[in-house]
Amino acid sequence: MIKGMRNTIKSHNDFQTDSDCPSVATTLFSIRTKKAKFPNDARYGLVVSKRNFRFAVKRNRVKRLLRDWIAFASDYMCPDLDYVFFARVAILNDDVTRDIGRKTMVDALQKIRKNNVPQSK
Repeated sequence: MIKGMRNTIKSHNDFQTDSDCPSVATTLFSIRTKKAKFPNDARYGLVVSKRNFRFAVKRNRVKRLLRDWIAFASDYMCPDLDYVFFARVAILNDDVTRDIGRKTMVDALQKIRKNNVPQSK
C-alpha cells in the first residue's frame, strides 16, 4: 500500500455508522466513525451527494480535495475505526485553501482520536 493511501469503504452496509461512536462536524465536512470491520486496518468512505453538488465536476473536485486532506492527515486516524466523510457545500468556497482544509482535517481527526480513548475504571 502506498504511504498515505488507505483502503476505501465500498459496500453500502459498511457506510452505516453507530450512534455511540465518535463523530465530528466542521464547516467543510462531517466525520462519522464505526468500529473497524478489519482490526488494525482503518478504511474510509466519502459521501458527496448530488443534492448538494449538482454537477459531477464539482462532486469529483470535492472527492479529490477530501482524499488529499485524508492522505495528509492519515497519521491521525485510529487504526481500529472506519471513517465516513460527508462533504458540505462550504468545501468549495473560494476562501478555502489547501492548507485550511488540511488543518481542519487534522483538527477533526485529533478530536475523534481524543474521544476514542477508552476510559479507565
